[in-house]
Amino acid sequence: MTTNKFYNAIFAAGITLILACLMIGVKLDTSGTQLAVKGATAAQWAWIGGGIAIVFLSQLFTSQIDALFGMIPKPSISTMLPEEKKMATLKPWLIAGIIVIMVIWPFMVSRGSVDLATLTLIYIMLGLGLNIVVGLAGLLDLGFVAFYAVGAYTYALLSEYFGLSFWVCLPISAGAAALFGFVLGFPVLRLRGDYLAIVTLGFGEIIRILLNNWTNVTGGPSGISGIAKPTLFGLEFTRKAKGGEDAMTFHDYFNLDYSSSYKVIFLYLIAVLLVIFVIYLINRLMRMPIGRAWEALREDEIACRSLGLNKTAIKLSAFTIGASTAGFAGAFFSARQGFISPESFIFIESAIILAIVVLGGMGSQVGIILAAIVMTILPELAREFSEYRMLLFGLLMVLMMRWRPEGLVPMKRPKLELKQ
Repeated sequence: MTTNKFYNAIFAAGITLILACLMIGVKLDTSGTQLAVKGATAAQWAWIGGGIAIVFLSQLFTSQIDALFGMIPKPSISTMLPEEKKMATLKPWLIAGIIVIMVIWPFMVSRGSVDLATLTLIYIMLGLGLNIVVGLAGLLDLGFVAFYAVGAYTYALLSEYFGLSFWVCLPISAGAAALFGFVLGFPVLRLRGDYLAIVTLGFGEIIRILLNNWTNVTGGPSGISGIAKPTLFGLEFTRKAKGGEDAMTFHDYFNLDYSSSYKVIFLYLIAVLLVIFVIYLINRLMRMPIGRAWEALREDEIACRSLGLNKTAIKLSAFTIGASTAGFAGAFFSARQGFISPESFIFIESAIILAIVVLGGMGSQVGIILAAIVMTILPELAREFSEYRMLLFGLLMVLMMRWRPEGLVPMKRPKLELKQ
């Protein structure tokens, strides 16, 4: 044990003490018309002390902890699957089976489960979109929620002021988000690493502040309410039709009793279709030259340029296509919620989406789907820990970095082995 490790452990414990005291140890509370400063309870101070001790010991015995994590088995998905030839034959049937199960499933479970699954599908779309920028192209984007907000507000404003339907606004929202991604791409063409992350973070905050202050158009902090829901060939899922004399409800057309679950299931099925479309599109792009160029840019930008590839076009295409996916998710989010405000698109949303990409595995679509399910469902199962949600997310990230830094399901890279 070296002196350097001891100093690092003291420094890390001191930083933890300062942050814990500011975030947990001190709270502001109203006492009449004045603010009063209140300290943490004895139990909270005990938890803070325990956390500081854990940080100190983990930094002090970092090599032993790394060796301990190295002894934990890491399951490999490839060893659990059949041989490559059999897998190629079974893959279409497996995909078809999963799609059929996803379509049948909402009719067999409660409304709350379907609603949670719809939220999960939204985060899957966002994770897949950010995966193009971060996982495939290697460009660290901390303001991805800005494109999400652009898609959401595009549909809300077009529906509010021009009366356009969801299906008309869906490609328009994706196009508007893609345009913003293209515009963002130009200032960051020469930036990499931390500098790129800071600029994209600033862009996300600019969009949120703009939506917050442009009161005449966006409603400011009050947001936009009464956003129209998607219809099925003009059939509304409300109790009574609101679209005029020619409008008709779904349950009246099919001579069914009204149930609010029809709308929830319909929204879920739309989300399933959007996710399938996004996965298909990304898979096709990954097999095309542009997909190979993204991976080349991620591995080595200088080598990529030396091969004659246009770095400008590659970065702009990654930002544009990734942003269009967020536009799809944003338009669907506003249609599902019926109300949006700038508070729905704060920085923490970008952090959650980035955590999904990192936990799932950079570039891995299967891993991102699994990570989105974990990140969405676990907080619902542990509601009593809702106040410490982000703390648990941070702990999960630290454990993953120690145990499996490549992610839950690492991206499978093609390789060639030469016989000796």
